Amino acid sequence: MKKSLLIFFIVLGSMSACMMGPNYQKPESNLPSAYKYGGTVADSVLNLSWWKIFNDGVLNELIDSAIVNNQNALIAATRIEEARSIVGFTRADMYPKVNGSVNYNFTNQLVQGLGETNEDPLHIFSANTPLNWEIDFWGKFRRANEAARAEMVASEFGYRAIMMALITEVTINYFTLLDFNQRLLIAQRTLESRRESLRIIQEKFSEGYIPEIDLNQAQIQEAIAQAAIPAFKRSARLTENSLNVLLGRFPATIETPGIYAQKLPDSIPIGFPSQLIARRPDVLEAEYFLVAQNARIGIAEAQRFPAIGLNGLIGIAGNGTSFTTGNFVWGVGGSLAAPLINIGKNKRRVEIEKARTQQARYNYQQAVITAVSEVENSLIEIETYKEELVATQKRMEAAQNAASLSLDRYNGGVTSYLEVLESDRSKFDAELVASQTYREFLNAYIKLYKALGGGWINRDEATNSQN
Repeated sequence: MKKSLLIFFIVLGSMSACMMGPNYQKPESNLPSAYKYGGTVADSVLNLSWWKIFNDGVLNELIDSAIVNNQNALIAATRIEEARSIVGFTRADMYPKVNGSVNYNFTNQLVQGLGETNEDPLHIFSANTPLNWEIDFWGKFRRANEAARAEMVASEFGYRAIMMALITEVTINYFTLLDFNQRLLIAQRTLESRRESLRIIQEKFSEGYIPEIDLNQAQIQEAIAQAAIPAFKRSARLTENSLNVLLGRFPATIETPGIYAQKLPDSIPIGFPSQLIARRPDVLEAEYFLVAQNARIGIAEAQRFPAIGLNGLIGIAGNGTSFTTGNFVWGVGGSLAAPLINIGKNKRRVEIEKARTQQARYNYQQAVITAVSEVENSLIEIETYKEELVATQKRMEAAQNAASLSLDRYNGGVTSYLEVLESDRSKFDAELVASQTYREFLNAYIKLYKALGGGWINRDEATNSQN
């Protein structure tokens, strides 16, 4: 008997080594060998805290604070813990379930005869530990465990994607704040200059040297500069508040340097598209969701076949007030639960999971295409903003010189006040455009680093990279 049971369990164990459903195979992405708008410089952005290249202590502190306190990042971290718990929860289905129960009855009903009574009430008790174990014959539980593990890994990559997006948003908002502060400074400086010009024009008009139209034009230019100040102040404060939200704190003043204090990298080692998809967290997240969904096909297929279970019981039972008077009881058995008629429901369940797997495969391919496209777009932005910045700086320098010359010519009686107004307006606009263009140029580098998928690693990775 014992030998037969041993052979039975060996056969069950060997047969349960197979699993229903397809094993995962990585989709072919047909990646280009290199980027269209970039070089082929070796890739080295994985362990690089890229925001530190700007050598801005304020920015570094803001990012450190956001990593620790941002609420979305904290939520994503708890999702990882949730996924790890789900793995353990799912794995438990693969093992026997043992419960315990104790029963006691005080009755005058005889055990042997239904409806018959005994003059002396009986103490009937039992204590047992039933065991139930559904054999993973078709691999249903192993596929479920595979799906849970894949989703746990996906949650880790999702967390990494959120952290990278957070760092990017903090940096972009920071540079936007620098830009608005710079434009506010330009507007304040322009207002002071125009007020001084208006004072001089007012004196000349009072003495009858110039017509009233010159006075009115000076007043208009002063009002334009004056109106620009609250507009830029509003934009700066709203951006500052948005930045504080990313930092996980209430509105607070952020002391900043000038935007032109930011230094740009000489070059960025962008690597190759094949390296990109092996590192981009959103691509890896999409792939592991595909792994999980692929495993669910096996779960659905296994549900089409009988569930094979074992059950057992050990305990004591007796009549009396002491467990020592009871008898040892045991039992062992098996069960077979098979679907008979369900009007094709189990078959449709498999088809549903296959369709969802195809959707996950398309989602992965879309993530790959988006990743490569974002790198290409960032490379284009860097190249074109670099050219645009050169032109805007030339324009600003020329406008500043023209404004100075026009004022000298007007004071010398060589030209009309119209020339002064036009030159001053061109200077104001050129300075504002130069600040905005420099901010866009900085942001283009930020977007490239984000698109490359590097820049943030967890503590364990940081420790390993230093060893």
